[in-house]
Amino acid sequence: MEVNLGTRATQMFLNRKLGTIAALWGVAGTVAVLSYAVFRMFHQTRGAVTHSWNLEHYLVLILWTAFMAYSEGYRGFQRAFSPRVAARSVYLRERSTPLRLLLAPLFCMAFFHAPRKRRLTGVVLLILIASIVVLFRFIPQPWRGILDFGVIIGLGWGIIATVYFLAKYWSSADAPFDGEVVESGDS
Repeated sequence: MEVNLGTRATQMFLNRKLGTIAALWGVAGTVAVLSYAVFRMFHQTRGAVTHSWNLEHYLVLILWTAFMAYSEGYRGFQRAFSPRVAARSVYLRERSTPLRLLLAPLFCMAFFHAPRKRRLTGVVLLILIASIVVLFRFIPQPWRGILDFGVIIGLGWGIIATVYFLAKYWSSADAPFDGEVVESGDS
């Protein structure tokens, strides 16, 4: 049996290139979703400064921003979501498939090929966040802008953390964080 090494090497090279494209698309798509949310909320935050503020507005701004930086930015993104996205992108770079390439942002966000609990958590968080966004629309200014500012801080932290972990994991031989990837029949 004769093996054509040139063809095998070419195939490995193409798989690696497609995997790299899929991984970059996955992280770029994830960061784009977060950035779009920041962009959409920024207008409301700017609108808050046109209203007169008193001490309670400033107090809520400081407390809410600190809470969102810690809970959403540090605990949610830096300690869990962002390293998982980066780890899954490393996995995707090495083991891309046509479906994973097409849906790379959803793969990196663990909406598929992830443990059932992780997928369920993602869907519940998505529904919760969408509900909060809808509820925030009914809050008058400057309160809405104050709340949106805290969310922007948390999301901004998440964007920076995701890019940081991507650079860190891609520069090392292996991702030290478990991406919780489950192959098709294993979930």
